[in-house]
Amino acid sequence: MIRFLISAFVAFAFPLTMVRGGEEEYYRLIDVSVAKAATDSRSKNWKPAPDGLALEVGGLALLDDSRLAVAIRKGEVWILDGVYDDPPNNVTYKRFATALHEPLGLLYHQGDLYTTQRSELTRLRDVDGDDVADEYLTAAKGWGVTGHYHEYAYGPKLDGDGNLWITLNIGLGLKGDQLKRVVPNAALGYRQGRWRGWGMKLTPAGELVPVCAGMRSPSGLGTNAAGDMFYTDQQGNWVATNSLHHMRPGAFFHHAEALASMNEPGSTIHGVEQVPSGLPLPQALKQFKPLRPPAVWFPYKKMGQSTTDIMLDQSGGKFGPFDGQLFVGEFTQAGINRVFLEKVGGEYQGACFPFRLGFASAVLRMTQGNDGSVFVGLTNRGWSSLGRASYGLQRLVWTGKTPFEIKEMRAKPGGFELTYTQPVDPKSAGDVNSYRMVSYTYLYHSTYGSDEIQTKTPTIVAAEVSEDRKRVRLRVEGLRPYFVHELNAPGVRNASGQPLVHPEAYYTLNRIPEGQQTSTASQSN
Repeated sequence: MIRFLISAFVAFAFPLTMVRGGEEEYYRLIDVSVAKAATDSRSKNWKPAPDGLALEVGGLALLDDSRLAVAIRKGEVWILDGVYDDPPNNVTYKRFATALHEPLGLLYHQGDLYTTQRSELTRLRDVDGDDVADEYLTAAKGWGVTGHYHEYAYGPKLDGDGNLWITLNIGLGLKGDQLKRVVPNAALGYRQGRWRGWGMKLTPAGELVPVCAGMRSPSGLGTNAAGDMFYTDQQGNWVATNSLHHMRPGAFFHHAEALASMNEPGSTIHGVEQVPSGLPLPQALKQFKPLRPPAVWFPYKKMGQSTTDIMLDQSGGKFGPFDGQLFVGEFTQAGINRVFLEKVGGEYQGACFPFRLGFASAVLRMTQGNDGSVFVGLTNRGWSSLGRASYGLQRLVWTGKTPFEIKEMRAKPGGFELTYTQPVDPKSAGDVNSYRMVSYTYLYHSTYGSDEIQTKTPTIVAAEVSEDRKRVRLRVEGLRPYFVHELNAPGVRNASGQPLVHPEAYYTLNRIPEGQQTSTASQSN
């Protein structure tokens, strides 16, 4: 699931807790239940779960009565009450379900809890109202499971049309004699269990439908404000770096071995005869027509090392100035990043921004509470991550102070438009020397990850400040489609002379607008 070789090395290259300056002033962390790390001698402020319960969080779901359901690695679901208390000294725990096979998602839907086990999507029903599941019902099944450790299954998440979505990991390095079910006459010679590396949806009518393919380790799912479904992938073979993708019928994203199910009944991808390797992404997109670029690339290490869950801020401003944007979990660096999306030419693209580091362990799951705060499920699951613990549950609370940030970065003809959370100082924000930009792309190949390649420095020729001093139009020469445009704005100040909390932004420019018609269907504000 997670980048298990490199992340183990990298985790020791940083302090156990890494926090960017100023983040805690705006977003405060509360330990709900955090397990003390074996190497940490401190004891105060630690709030473990009772009776040695290892709260290795694999799924989170908020119930109607503000209690929190938590799925854990050992195959159980617990219901927690008192999670909003500050400090949370009286949290109660009740086991709701047990004997599940590594649930890696949890959803409260139509009065029941749904979770994806390795081999099925399961509906958990409490018939008599005693907070213990009485029925374990198979909602969907039909994908291959061979016993390979990397065959994780994630979800479900609910889209705007009432479909339940799941994603399925590729099994790494599988050989024919390891498979309990080998795809006959597998496409291009690739061999995987059925539908490995695919995204699937369960319709309201109960039909399980394969939708899109090419996933490696798609551990995060979530919708935007328009109800469209997205997933995150993690750097590895065929995957240049971490990424965010719009899931839709017939799309192919990265990992070629998912094509082993191309000839299965119901496949939305057909007729692929050759997969290129060793090409820059823009060139690969021209040669390999089914291939679709990510909506957003997360440049490696700069924006984390292992992307996880996706959460839409639906708080209406209770979580700060980013209502309608996406938040993406980060495993290795134990953090959360932020994403602004827009549609250009009918396709999603956008920018990612740093948001918050310093969590107690790897961030795997997130859900938003009814007060706007965010519950964050932690587990490093045997892989290394930053932080002081191996697993636990924390809550991230907005302090009410608005950070000075680049709120949005939109593509415009001949450049970009930046929207800030606070009015800017027009002198600094209007100075082209306050900004730096580089652009680069990646190799599409079967090798593990990719360096940034074909790097150039676009020229920022003008920075025009709007009358309300909340927007700046950057005129840029040298824009390139299918390239990441990395912006740094260290010289920009707000009206009080303060710098940006995070001066970095990374825009994945798949399409350059030809006119003024861009859509922000992904945002609710």
